[in-house]
Amino acid sequence: MATENSFDPGKIDIAWCPGCGNFGILRVLKDSLSELQLSPQDVVIVSGIGQAAKLPQYIKAHMFNGLHGRALPPATAIKAVNPRLTVIAASGDGDMYGEGGNHFMHTIRRNPAITNLVHNNMVYGLTKGQASPTSARGFKTPVQVEGTISEPFNPLAVAIALDASFVARVFIGDMAQTKSVLKQAIQHRGYALVDILQPCVTFNKINTFQWFREHTYRLEDSYDPENRAAAFQRAIETEKLPLGIIYRCAQKKTFNENLAVYAEDDTPLWQRPFVRERLAELVQTRR
Repeated sequence: MATENSFDPGKIDIAWCPGCGNFGILRVLKDSLSELQLSPQDVVIVSGIGQAAKLPQYIKAHMFNGLHGRALPPATAIKAVNPRLTVIAASGDGDMYGEGGNHFMHTIRRNPAITNLVHNNMVYGLTKGQASPTSARGFKTPVQVEGTISEPFNPLAVAIALDASFVARVFIGDMAQTKSVLKQAIQHRGYALVDILQPCVTFNKINTFQWFREHTYRLEDSYDPENRAAAFQRAIETEKLPLGIIYRCAQKKTFNENLAVYAEDDTPLWQRPFVRERLAELVQTRR
């Protein structure tokens, strides 16, 4: 199973600071994959650059580690070529919303059936503490010594505005809810964004575990995530941040379903008869 890792945690250098929220995300993701009974050979985790992007190196599954901000395009391609795979793109708020902001928007428009996990600690952790797209206005860093002057990027509002088919926010300090939402996101047929509030214990002394506990709340049991207008209103709340599945739309066609080579049984592309025939023709012409 996915939790049966090939490495001994006591013998590998995990490149995260003690107390980092990434450890919790790693644990919850492994537990989620295991409880969903997904085998390592059926899972691909794609990442870009950053501390969060190191996550797939610590899980027994296929992985693709790409360029900064470029996790989503290969994740989309992997799912298109082999729809039977469970594809997860995991990186930080800088990688996904900053360098990868354009890919973030257009991946939502395409709606590939992939899960997009964003480790959101509101700071650049790998490159020593610069402000990230989600840093609060006035947040002081060694680079922004007078404090950031830009309003923080709101990924949930952007995703809902673009009609993403699954939008959620969780806090890794609540591991039970995080795992529940993660499992639903992985099972969702379409693009699923899970923005994971995750403290950086080294470079962000403002947005700590305690800060997130005081500035978040769980959505009510009566909340309807299929009401897009209501979801957008929750997404733009700033005094306290809502946690849970904020928006869900199951009616949208996926990227694969819109392709001319779509197959209802999710047959991998290279196993389709017309592809095999074409490959055979190419082999004959080159002899």
